[in-house]
Amino acid sequence: MLTLQNISLYFGSRTMYRDANLHIKPKQRIGVIGANGAGKTTLLKVINGDILVDEGQVSKPKDLSIGFLNQDMLSYQTQESILHVAMQAFGPVLEVQDKMDVVIKELETNYSDDLVNKLSKLQEEFERMEGYTVQAKAEEILAGLGFTNDELQQPLVEFSGGWRMRVMLAKLLLQRPDVLMLDEPTNHLDLPSIEWLENYISSFEGAVLIVSHDREFLNRAVNVTVEVSGGQLTTYSGNYSFYLEEKAMRNEVQKNAFANQQQKIKQTEQFINRFRAQATKARQVQSKVKMLDRMERIEDVREDSAAIDFDFRFSTRPGKIIFDMKDVDKAYGPKKIFEDAQIAIERGDKIALIGANGKGKSTLLRMVGGTEGPDKGDCKLGHNVIPSFYAQHQLESLTLENEILQELSQAGSDKTELELRTILGAFLFTGEDVFKKIKVLSGGEKSRVALAKTLISEANFHLLDEPTNHLDIVSVNILIQALQRYEGTFLIVSHDRYFISNVATKIWYIEDHQVKEYPGTYAEYMEWVSKRNIEEKLEQDGTKSEKPKKKEKKQMIPSEKKQWQKDLRKAKKMVEESEAAIMQLEEEIEALEGQLADEAVFTDQTKLAEVNTAYAKAKETLDQKNEEWETWLMTLEELEEQDPDKI
Repeated sequence: MLTLQNISLYFGSRTMYRDANLHIKPKQRIGVIGANGAGKTTLLKVINGDILVDEGQVSKPKDLSIGFLNQDMLSYQTQESILHVAMQAFGPVLEVQDKMDVVIKELETNYSDDLVNKLSKLQEEFERMEGYTVQAKAEEILAGLGFTNDELQQPLVEFSGGWRMRVMLAKLLLQRPDVLMLDEPTNHLDLPSIEWLENYISSFEGAVLIVSHDREFLNRAVNVTVEVSGGQLTTYSGNYSFYLEEKAMRNEVQKNAFANQQQKIKQTEQFINRFRAQATKARQVQSKVKMLDRMERIEDVREDSAAIDFDFRFSTRPGKIIFDMKDVDKAYGPKKIFEDAQIAIERGDKIALIGANGKGKSTLLRMVGGTEGPDKGDCKLGHNVIPSFYAQHQLESLTLENEILQELSQAGSDKTELELRTILGAFLFTGEDVFKKIKVLSGGEKSRVALAKTLISEANFHLLDEPTNHLDIVSVNILIQALQRYEGTFLIVSHDRYFISNVATKIWYIEDHQVKEYPGTYAEYMEWVSKRNIEEKLEQDGTKSEKPKKKEKKQMIPSEKKQWQKDLRKAKKMVEESEAAIMQLEEEIEALEGQLADEAVFTDQTKLAEVNTAYAKAKETLDQKNEEWETWLMTLEELEEQDPDKI
């Protein structure tokens, strides 16, 4: 499908790739991992043709279509609605629709058989291209990515960069390219949208390449992992967890091979040094020298993990209550966020605030941090609480002309230069790196500096808004270690499930305009949510979801027989009602298909749109009724097998 063969790429004196190889097959879902700056995004740009390699070959079919979601799309703006932008994916379909509109307008003023025939052919082509369903498909994907129906007609320019990126993602998904490439897609999605994307990718027919640092997302979404490191592309035939296990095994083999070779080299060098001056051993010495020259050296394993050996302490101990929120109302115009909400944070709490975007997470974080007040009620910090606030926009507050070490020394702590260097080393800034100026750092490096600066401050209460965005996997692990060692209190907004699972002992979520708390880990919370959803569904569906279990044929007591007769009557009734509904829907769909072929309808854009919408809705309802009929029919058959009169 697509092959990179012995590619080499150089940026000045820096080697990005050297004789690297990669073969992408249909239906592979590839996770591309590696440290920031290793060349992950560069790889996607090479495949897309944006960057040409210096050596080697990129082979792909001429008709191969590639969809590439990259960070540059954040700046795209237009006054067109987000629905219109997403539907640009159906370029050929929209072209046919435009031609139909032109013919319809001509028919209004100059009716002729030729124009009617032309419109008929265009409608046939439009139907063959599934044109009547494209808007429904676009709306479905936009809904999956978190947009409400009310937002679909709003101009793209009114949305933030992250939401604009979602629209561009929807457009790419609707295009269904042969190869779909996503660069850090989870940075712009909330948890429900991430879970939706995981399910979508699992059924995607083409190949997928995903650059991501989200371990849980990689575990669920990919079946191949490609590590970018040292100018090479190393392929592992499994998800991220498989990669970790397989790499550990490979490293062990490589370590042993390296140690054996080093021992052999040492023995050979000792032989050469011992007998170099003896004429009788000259031939053997020369043979050993040539052998060393020809030997293909095995590299030692490079450790890509980092461990923190430093405690993040503070001098001022706060009171028991860190933050108290009572009877709070908050709204933005007609949009209500909180109503009589109340919650408290106690000393030592490690809280993750999760949920869909738009529910009020960032608003709550600002209210806790004191940068925004409630419309009604009280929000106040407790005694001796010293808060710190980390968010992506605060990267802009770093002093660009400062060196990294200098920037950290201004964090308000009294730590020595040695202690600061130790901390920077834990955050992957070693040696002369600490003297780099902030202005030359990448986004990920600036994030690490800002996080280190936050954690070493005298704050005893940290507020962290999406701290893992733009961090690679190693850096996320460093942050996890730092927060695990932190003795204070923190409240984190994050969509990174692995990160949350490893740092939080309480989960906050916003529901019904209230802040609610689950007193446990993320894994325990998800188990609780799953059980709650099942219970709610059973309550909503009633006996519909409670299929009678197949019983052994035994004599029923009167009460059991009475219940069986009741269940049997209900099952028969539901089967008959479902069959009647299906027949009615099939007649309705047939009538709508007739309307679509009616000149009075297809020459009137308003009527045509109304009929199209009704047709799509009727088809969807028919599918639901068919599923319902099958369920009740199966239930009826099981009940009939339990007939006590046949025992």
